[in-house]
Amino acid sequence: MKMIHLSDLHIGKRLCDCSLIEDQEFILNSIIEIIKNESPDAVIIAGDVYDKPVPTAEAIRLLDNFIVSLSQMKLHTFIISGNHDSPERLSFGSRIMSAGGIHISSVYNGETHPITLYDDHGEVNFYLLPFIKPPLVRRFFDTEITDYNSAVHAAVDKMNVDISKRNVIVTHQFVTGSICDSEEISVGGTENVDSEIFDMFDYIALGHIHRPQNISGKRIRYCGTPLKYSISEIGQNKSVTVVELQEKGELSVKTIPLEPMRELWEYKMTFAELTDKNFYDTINTNDYVVATLTDEIDIPDAVKTLQKIFPNLVKMRYDNSRTNNISVIHAENSNEKLPPEVLFEKFYEKQNNHSMTNEQKEFINKIVQEIWGEILP
Repeated sequence: MKMIHLSDLHIGKRLCDCSLIEDQEFILNSIIEIIKNESPDAVIIAGDVYDKPVPTAEAIRLLDNFIVSLSQMKLHTFIISGNHDSPERLSFGSRIMSAGGIHISSVYNGETHPITLYDDHGEVNFYLLPFIKPPLVRRFFDTEITDYNSAVHAAVDKMNVDISKRNVIVTHQFVTGSICDSEEISVGGTENVDSEIFDMFDYIALGHIHRPQNISGKRIRYCGTPLKYSISEIGQNKSVTVVELQEKGELSVKTIPLEPMRELWEYKMTFAELTDKNFYDTINTNDYVVATLTDEIDIPDAVKTLQKIFPNLVKMRYDNSRTNNISVIHAENSNEKLPPEVLFEKFYEKQNNHSMTNEQKEFINKIVQEIWGEILP
């Protein structure tokens, strides 16, 4: 049984103020070509299909086009809702689409029935478990459910999985041991789910974490996002995960790299270096850019100037002695006796971790003179 494992499409996502809908259309078309070349039996989308519970019209159209493309191939598609999705909206029409091979998890109701496919080695049972929270699960069980771990444990136990068969679960939770960069997760806290809960499954197709990774071996896998969706993901290699289940106990996993329409880079240098034509002529200025300026003094209208060179500027920030050594500024009673220009100079030094320049001091003296009428002694 050959499977393509995807997750966290986050269709409709914005990177700061930049819409990623064109980038997402490009990468989904690239994924369709990979699927055609790999000819899998099934495609898995493990949650966070949309970026928001109420997706935009353009996000809905893009997912619709993607699902239509999948439905035209001779394969089955398994989709679950994630914490960013509305399970009610995502599962609309799911019973009709299931007849065409598009299987979307319904709103969790205490029951999870497998969908069975067959290959040369027999049957493979697919269990679709959407993102669940303890209060949702608690209403269907008499056992004590206090956290995510006990909630998922109860849901999995209720499946009555036949361990003599090959079984795949598609779910969207934070499994203990994973490395998280982007999602807002209580790492090491109440949202953790123990990996041992999934011992009866031959492959655990996970969503929720954006960095591709295995947990305790290749059997438990986060495939990651198809695109970089936050600054913390700079430097990550995005890919499609291809899984093959042979006979019981035999599993192989490989990845196929994904090339985005626009990359996400961080450039850390002075403003003069970043705006030097000799530098930016050597790079793709249409890529998404995080500009980290190392100048000690803030550059007037720096963002406007950078946007003329880098139209997809995501963020501009400073990395200097001021930002690296933020200190708490405490008021001192003795300061009341000091001249205003001296007070400002002391404040500036506390805030920026370096002294004012002579030009700045002259400017402040001029301001004080305009306000008080003369330089106070």
